[in-house]
Amino acid sequence: MNLFHRLLLITATAANLAMPAQAEGVVNIYSYRQPALVEPLLAAFTKQTGIETRIVFAEAGLVERLAQEGANSPADLMLSVDVSRLVEAAEQGLAQPVEDAGIAAAIPANLRDTQNRWFGLSMRARVAYVSKERVKNETLSYEELASPEFKGRVCLRPGQHVYNLGLISAMIAHRGEAATKEWLTGLKANLAIKPAGNDRAQAKSVFAGECDVAIANTYYMGKMMTNTEEPEQQKWAEAVRIVFPSSMEMPPHVNISGMLLTKSSPNKDEAVKLMRFLASPEAQQIYAEANFEYPVSPNVKPSAIVAAWGAWTPDPMPVADLAKHMKRASELVDEVGFDD
Repeated sequence: MNLFHRLLLITATAANLAMPAQAEGVVNIYSYRQPALVEPLLAAFTKQTGIETRIVFAEAGLVERLAQEGANSPADLMLSVDVSRLVEAAEQGLAQPVEDAGIAAAIPANLRDTQNRWFGLSMRARVAYVSKERVKNETLSYEELASPEFKGRVCLRPGQHVYNLGLISAMIAHRGEAATKEWLTGLKANLAIKPAGNDRAQAKSVFAGECDVAIANTYYMGKMMTNTEEPEQQKWAEAVRIVFPSSMEMPPHVNISGMLLTKSSPNKDEAVKLMRFLASPEAQQIYAEANFEYPVSPNVKPSAIVAAWGAWTPDPMPVADLAKHMKRASELVDEVGFDD
C-alpha cells in the first residue's frame, strides 16, 4: 500500500481507493474544503475528461504535510477555504506557477497570485445576519457593530477562526492597527454571548433571541435555506436577513476559496487540466448553484437565491494582502481577550 492510500485511510476518504493514486489519468488533491462541497465539480470534470480524482480532506495541517513530504508528496493540487493557506504554501515554496492564459483571463487579478502560484475559485462576503423583527437598519457598517447602539446584541464565532481573522486583517489593511484594536474592543463589549460555534450557529442564536446581529459568511444562508435534512435550519434562515456592511473606509470584506499546483505534482498535466476546468464558466456556475458562493469570474452570474440577497460591491483590495496581516490580527484577538 503506497503513501497516498495510507493518507486516504487516515482521513476517512477510503471510498476513493479504487484506483492507484499515481496512475495515469488521476489527480490527487489535498483539500481544506469538505469533499461534499467539491464533489459536484470533480464529478463533472471526470465525466468530461475521464480523469479520476482522489481527495485527502483535513481541516488543518495540509500545508505542514506538504512540507514534510517534500518531493515525495503524492499531492497534485491543494484546495483551500481561504487565501491565507494558499499564500502560506506558496511562500514556503510548496507551489509552482501555472502560466495559463485561460486561467489568468478567467480570474480577476486581485483574486490570484501575482506570480500565478495560486488562484481564487469562488468568493464569499462576511456580512451581517440581522433579525428581521428586532433590527430595522437598512444599512450598516462593521464599525457600527462596535457602537453603543449594539451593546449586548452581537454574536459571532471565535475571533481566532480563519473567517474572522480574514475580516480583522482587512480592517487592519484599510484602517490600521490602532483603529482595528479599538474596533475589536468595542465589538467584544457588544457581544451578547461568548464567541462559539460555527456561522450557522450564529443565525440560530438570532432566531433564539440570544442576539440581534450575527457576523457570518453569505453562503451559509443558502445552505440553511435549502437544508431539507435539518429543516430547523430553514427557520434560522427565515429569522434573519443579510446586510452587506460597508463604509467609506471599509467595503464589504471578501475572502476566497482557491487552488494551487503543488511543487512536487506527479500528475502535472492532468492537474493543470483540472485547474483549467475549475476556472471555466461551467465550473464557476456549478460553484454558484451548488455552494451559494459568488463566482470569481465577472462573466458568470450568481444563483437566483444568492442574487436575491441584493447588489453590493466587493472590496477591490488584493486578497493576498489579507495574509500579510493575519498574524497581527490573531495577536489583536488575544490582546483584547476577544474569545475569553
